Amino acid sequence: MALRVGIVGLPNVGKSTLFNALSEAGAEAANYPFCTIEPNVGVVPVPDTRLDRLAELAGSAQTLPAVIEFVDIAGLVAGASKGGGLGNQFLAHIREVDAVVHVVRCFEDPNVVHVEGSVDPLRDIETIETELLLKDLDTVSKRRERVAKSVKTGDKGAKLEADFLERLERHLGDGRPARTVEVSDAEAPVLREQFLLTAKPVLYAANVGEGDLPDGNAYVDQVRERAAEEGAGVVVVSAEFEAQLADLPDEDRAEFLEAAGVEESGLDRLAQAAYELLGLITYFTAGPKESRAWQISRGTKAPQAAGVIHTDFEKGFIRAETIKFTDYDRLGSEASAREAGAMRSEGKEYVVADGDVMLFRFNV
Repeated sequence: MALRVGIVGLPNVGKSTLFNALSEAGAEAANYPFCTIEPNVGVVPVPDTRLDRLAELAGSAQTLPAVIEFVDIAGLVAGASKGGGLGNQFLAHIREVDAVVHVVRCFEDPNVVHVEGSVDPLRDIETIETELLLKDLDTVSKRRERVAKSVKTGDKGAKLEADFLERLERHLGDGRPARTVEVSDAEAPVLREQFLLTAKPVLYAANVGEGDLPDGNAYVDQVRERAAEEGAGVVVVSAEFEAQLADLPDEDRAEFLEAAGVEESGLDRLAQAAYELLGLITYFTAGPKESRAWQISRGTKAPQAAGVIHTDFEKGFIRAETIKFTDYDRLGSEASAREAGAMRSEGKEYVVADGDVMLFRFNV
């Protein structure tokens, strides 16, 4: 399954413009709130030069990159947790994503209306975070009421859950997101079962004017400070710049980036940051038919990595013939790697490394 990332923020901060540039899916972008009513979804490839090199060496007929599914969720406003704007609908969409990209306006432009009347990234972050916290508080409170009935019967499991929920409710009530609460191994399943909005990993996309690329401005510095306090990431992007870049032919994009003093596009940096945020890595399969990138969680063992391709691969797993990408690149082919002793035979306990090129052996 593709990594699913929700793009959130206040109206008119550049969410849909950024989404259009990333996915070229054509979500409507307009200078007024709620121009995005249903969440727009765009599946975009994760750029990886290693995959292109593998395809070249293996003579692959096609190249299939890993993908990220971006969901453009309409702008939230104060009161969303109680249905303000189109709040209930939007908050439900956030529950369905793996991580959140929070677009924060860090540019001045008198021609683009700000829903709060002025540019203030910390205030905007607080507005969104408060609405998510209020919704989570409501969720946890209702769950506590249900669990309290089981506690009265002497259910030990219910007692553990009730104690944790009480601590979690205090944590949220203090204005701290669920992703920062300390959780024991026994409590972790309880937290996951709540599907809390503030438990989602967050990456801030500081949207600046083209002239503030690549490092940002004073507004971005405020966002970085806030992100550091909560262990979140920050990527500086210019939605308008990305929109211009997306309109160019592939052969002209490198020159356009160089002229702006930017080494990578916003897509590249967002994709890489999202991978790091969720602890993901990539392994590859390569052959004449296709070269393909597969995304897995860091720490995944070989049978489970095989299962990403097909459940039968995991069920009947025998071994994984593995080559480091650097060895494959250096030696030029699978056959050469085998002859040089660079191909390893790994068993069920092997933890897959980023960049492994793998061939799975299994029983049907």
